[in-house]
Amino acid sequence: MSAPAGLVKCVVWDLDNTLLRGVYLESRPGPPPLDPAMASLLSVLGERGILHAIASRNPPEAARYAAEATGCAFVAAECGWGRKSEALARIAAGLDIGVDALAFVDDDPYERAEVGAALPGVRVLSPEDVAEAVDWPEFSPAEVTAEARRRAGLYQQRQRRMAAERSFGGSREEFLRACGTEVTIAAATAGDVPRLHELSERTSQFNSAGQALSSASLEEAIRSRAQDVMTVRLQDRFADDGLVGGCVVDRRQAGVWTVPLLMMSCRAIGRGVIDSLLGWLTRAAARGGAGVLQLPCVLTERSVPLRLALASAGFRADPAAAGPGRALYRHDLAGPRPPRPDWVITPEEP
Repeated sequence: MSAPAGLVKCVVWDLDNTLLRGVYLESRPGPPPLDPAMASLLSVLGERGILHAIASRNPPEAARYAAEATGCAFVAAECGWGRKSEALARIAAGLDIGVDALAFVDDDPYERAEVGAALPGVRVLSPEDVAEAVDWPEFSPAEVTAEARRRAGLYQQRQRRMAAERSFGGSREEFLRACGTEVTIAAATAGDVPRLHELSERTSQFNSAGQALSSASLEEAIRSRAQDVMTVRLQDRFADDGLVGGCVVDRRQAGVWTVPLLMMSCRAIGRGVIDSLLGWLTRAAARGGAGVLQLPCVLTERSVPLRLALASAGFRADPAAAGPGRALYRHDLAGPRPPRPDWVITPEEP
């Protein structure tokens, strides 16, 4: 059994003798019943915003049976006879999360050992372990908002959106317009604090600080006259994703705006949202009289997508400000400002 640090975003379940009391292909006259203890954990964890997926050595109809029997909205199902570690890697890639955000539950010691050896960041659990594991910190986020509780449904809508995009003949920008994308960037209120704190806990690929920001710190920044806290909301014809990102802006240094935290949900990746926020920051800083916009960023494998987005938006790492595991990205605001796409709503801009 392994239990690395960090929040679990998705639990991947085996079926035979795990979610099911028996072996699907050997059960007669019908499929084996659910294991009631395991099935109850689906609901408990789902209420905390944790997703569920299936990795099983069974035909796809076994996963469909489990979904119907449990009423659980599994966000992915890998059914086949390949390595479970490869199935988990595909599930993580399909959800745009790291494998270190997965937990894996299987009754077979060999399967657990194979996954643990190939993917050491995964929490590997037996069915007996998982009942205890639900009380571990990594399964117990400090904030659980309405957005978190409907995460499974949003991922299912995401799969429909991706299928529509694959069949769409135009560019990414044309598809975003065709599906009615709306990105709204606005000042945070006290009511946004629980969701902003939750995002700071859950995000990793797009979290410049690499750590959570406390609710008290967010509330203090909202009240401050020298700081701004911004929210980013996203919706289209497939779903209203709600509050998917945000940032904190510090204006205390003359001529310089600093962004100590920029964060974005992985659900928003590839939908023009991070570019919209970075564009807004550039325009707002220039309107506010700043000559430089800067953003400290942790340097990890997980932060590579964010660093690529920063480079694409005109930010450059300052070699003189580099430190162990950290970089300072700066944007000179003397040049032209990026235009605001017509599907981005920013109330303070004309």
